[in-house]
Amino acid sequence: MAEKEMRQVYTETLIELAEKDPNIVVLEADLMKSTGTASFAKKFPDRFFDVGVAEANMVGIASGLSAVGKIPFAATFACFATRRAHDQFFISANYAKLNVKLIGADPGVTAAFNGGTHMPFEDIALTRVIPDLIVFEPSDPVSLKKLLIKSAYHKGCTYMRLHRKATNTIYNETEEFEFGKGKILTKGNDAVVFALGVVCVNEALKAAQILSNEGINITVVDMISVKPIDKELIISLAQNSKVTLTFENHQVINGLGSAVCEVLSENYPKKIIRLGVQDLFGEVGTLDYLKNRYGITAENLIKNIKNALEK
Repeated sequence: MAEKEMRQVYTETLIELAEKDPNIVVLEADLMKSTGTASFAKKFPDRFFDVGVAEANMVGIASGLSAVGKIPFAATFACFATRRAHDQFFISANYAKLNVKLIGADPGVTAAFNGGTHMPFEDIALTRVIPDLIVFEPSDPVSLKKLLIKSAYHKGCTYMRLHRKATNTIYNETEEFEFGKGKILTKGNDAVVFALGVVCVNEALKAAQILSNEGINITVVDMISVKPIDKELIISLAQNSKVTLTFENHQVINGLGSAVCEVLSENYPKKIIRLGVQDLFGEVGTLDYLKNRYGITAENLIKNIKNALEK
């Protein structure tokens, strides 16, 4: 289906929400061109706050706005949202039991030419240890819009990984989403792949198509959220597949792979193959180069599935 910019969907959805609810406010750390929220600022100038390159301050202001009843969406690059502002988000927003919606843009390799310092391979690790926090990543424009609306009216803090650029549409407009409920996109008993986000869900679907042509049928799951995680679905699919894999645009340490391993080690112990960043720092490069560099490709997924099935 046709591609659409995720940042455009993000801003359009915030505008729709703000037209209905005067408590919706938006904060930026001098990145409104990158995240596309300049149009929100133009339409609602008194509900838009650009704090400059001061991410920790942005989270503090968002917490203050939440304390007086506002629903703040605070966005910046994921590396700054989680590494730089972690303490403020932990204490001022979450520990205080407020209602801040933190947005981490350009997760993992999608940071591309911004380089290694801006490449967040650890944002899930930093956020999923925060008590009661919802941690999620939409995989297409439809899931982004629906989950953003869910986030707005969830009573509590959320962290969303936002792929900014254009991507294809996976879901139809009637699809509904819940935090903690994965979506089965393809079915097959040879392997199950638990994937997260735009990059990995699309690469997993590509792998499923290639393998299907070779007579190997796999289940691809869009996990939607890492916290809460869909324990029932993980256990059920692991029980009925020959090979179980996780696939993420993040460190395999304390990311989706670790979360799935925790579920299975406590409920249905079996061997798991964790594909994603293997304890490495980020680099500068094109998206295609970086996906290959860190093994976040359909080809690497196919290789691992075939090797495991042979064994």
